[in-house]
Amino acid sequence: MENPVKTRDPRRWWILVVLCLSTVVLTIDSMALTVAVPSMTEDIGASAQDTQWILDSYILVFAGLLLTSGSLGDRFGRRRVMLLGLLLFGAASLAATICTDPGEVIAVRTAMGVGGALIMPSTLSILITVFDDEERGRAMAAWGSVSMLGLVGSPVLGGVLIDHFSWHSIFLINVPVVALAVVAAVVLMPESRAPWQKSDPLGAVLSAVGMTALVWWIIELPQHGAFGGRSTLSLAVAVVGLAGFVIWENVTSTPMVPLVLFKHRNFSGGSLSLALVQIGNGGLLLVLTQYLQFVLGYSPVKAGLAFLPLAVAALIGNGVGVKLAEKIGNRFVILSGMLVMTACFALLTTVDADSGFTVPAIALGLLGLGAGLAMPAAVGALMGTIPEDKAGVGSALNDTIQQAGTALGIAILGSLLTSGYAAEMPSDAPEAARQSIGGALAVAGRDAGLVRAAREAFTASMTTTFTVSAIGVLAAAILATLVMRDGKSEQPATEARVAESEPAA
Repeated sequence: MENPVKTRDPRRWWILVVLCLSTVVLTIDSMALTVAVPSMTEDIGASAQDTQWILDSYILVFAGLLLTSGSLGDRFGRRRVMLLGLLLFGAASLAATICTDPGEVIAVRTAMGVGGALIMPSTLSILITVFDDEERGRAMAAWGSVSMLGLVGSPVLGGVLIDHFSWHSIFLINVPVVALAVVAAVVLMPESRAPWQKSDPLGAVLSAVGMTALVWWIIELPQHGAFGGRSTLSLAVAVVGLAGFVIWENVTSTPMVPLVLFKHRNFSGGSLSLALVQIGNGGLLLVLTQYLQFVLGYSPVKAGLAFLPLAVAALIGNGVGVKLAEKIGNRFVILSGMLVMTACFALLTTVDADSGFTVPAIALGLLGLGAGLAMPAAVGALMGTIPEDKAGVGSALNDTIQQAGTALGIAILGSLLTSGYAAEMPSDAPEAARQSIGGALAVAGRDAGLVRAAREAFTASMTTTFTVSAIGVLAAAILATLVMRDGKSEQPATEARVAESEPAA
């Protein structure tokens, strides 16, 4: 009997466009908001804690619900779940345009986090079910390139909108992108889901509670430390929730998440190395955005344009990486890319208050080239181990690990930056000036000495931050090289089954 051959969907490249639109809307929102923070916090009277929660509420909900939403996509239809997420994300973005106080912004950011959690696993799971092994690398590279363009282009767009309108406009730009993605998905994209199996509500609750508590604990690290204040309770809930989740998934007959994936070297090595990279990258763009605006005096638009070397180099890296992976395998492409990224962070440790933009520009070019080489190869290698009937929850598991790495990186690097800055500032400086460089510039007035001290303190603390980043990415390179393998020897954890298909609505 002949083995069934999966027919390539003739609309698969148009489907990829829909997936790119769905992903880029999340990137645009995140980075444009970074540029808008100073204007927004001043307009709505947000405290430093309010600002932190405006940024963190999204991450908290997004990371907490990823596994559950991936499972929902496998069970009820990946296109359906993605459309629901897009509609919720678009509605929350529209609501954000009329927010007038921090509480309202935090509420809509939470709703956007739920929408984002529904979108992200579905996009990657649809990609790996639509494209076969031969074409998946190119599709991943294109998907990564568009995400990188959104990452770099959104601060520029956000800066232009803030200069001409208000911070509300950065949320409004999500709406037409969401509308286009929804229409295209309905017209072009077939539905796909895994074969029906019994639901796992206990697994869903334990994963959501455990991941939310873990990210909450990470977020609270800079303020309360690992065991201070509410941190101990958050950590305890995270440990109990996630330990319970792992135990339950190993004993139930219908687990929500196939933990057997971690027995595959490419999945475990790829996921953990990407998590280390995200720890190293965590906060990088936020730190450099502050350097450009507060130390070099760039406007939001000019600060956004300064990231163009990152985008251009990433596009080159993606194109080169796909061809290299086909010739020499993913493992050494990942190693090469991560070593280039390590060189970026090593170079950034040399930046001081008088460096200007030349060194950061070269470093951003290296970061883009390295990420363009390494990231698609790593994601492609680990996603190749996931059976098609577990595509949603498998991609969600990878996303969750990376999001935890990002949150941990932001917490660790943010804490190092804040504490290092305070330690470097003169003890007789005003309290507001010792808390942040933005506060120092706000109270300095004509005091050139205070401005100089703040800029030197900030760049000195950047050095420590980027040293830790370099160590994290180097560790990721070593881990990926030692653990991952090339070739077809690693098969998916369970027999891959062709997803059920329904005609597009």
